[in-house]
Amino acid sequence: MTPRIKTTKAFYRTGATTFFASQHDQRFSYSLHVPSVHETTTTPLPLLVIQHGTGRTAAEYRNAMAEFSERHGVVILTPLFPAAIGDPDDLHNFKFIEYDGIRYDRELLAIVDEVGTRFTVDTDRFMLQGFSGGGQFAHRFLYLHPERLRAVSIGAPGRVTLIDPDREWWLGTAGFEERFGAPVRLEEIRKVAVHMVVGAEDTETWEINNPGDSNWMDGADALGRTRVERITALRDNYVALGIDVTLDIVPGVGHSGTGVLDAVRDFAARVLTTR
Repeated sequence: MTPRIKTTKAFYRTGATTFFASQHDQRFSYSLHVPSVHETTTTPLPLLVIQHGTGRTAAEYRNAMAEFSERHGVVILTPLFPAAIGDPDDLHNFKFIEYDGIRYDRELLAIVDEVGTRFTVDTDRFMLQGFSGGGQFAHRFLYLHPERLRAVSIGAPGRVTLIDPDREWWLGTAGFEERFGAPVRLEEIRKVAVHMVVGAEDTETWEINNPGDSNWMDGADALGRTRVERITALRDNYVALGIDVTLDIVPGVGHSGTGVLDAVRDFAARVLTTR
């Protein structure tokens, strides 16, 4: 194996990187796995963004995808949105895209664009994956920025937003254009490869049926009480609107982001071979 370059700057920009502060807003940060091929290529490498959930396990996901990064020549980007931004008790605000003047979708795009200026990576259209709270963020990001996505993998969201103009945000998309300044663009969404994944044993309900908590709306349980039921309802909503979806229900797995990563890897590999 060719040894990594032994300069401080190069060392921390190859393989598993340190966490860098976003230059757009330094409350937010990111790390990457940059494959070794990056040292010699002049062709921009594809980008896979993995959005953490409530536990903020960004580094764990980065490390779990290192072998995939090296095998496929893909840059892995793991943003970090800390808890308690503007609210000492907050765990959930990033999942719902906006909070107190922060647009988390725009913060992610700023990080992606920054990575594009620092590394040889294609940021025009990227792949996005998220599990649990990251899955919540990922499918709402899809509604806002389908033109930036080649593919999205939505993993086990505890709360789902249907594309439904008759349901109040965030149960549905009523008032979406007034809130975000752009309509839901179904024709663009249909161009994105959409994957959904959940463990077959992901049936606990204590965290997702919690009336009175900050991430609850009455009606959040109308589509089912478990994550399996809710992601299936989301799949059905998409299919009814002409959005092609692959849903993987992984046997023997509970609520585990790393436990469903093989299905995510298979999906991402298929996307890469058809680009």
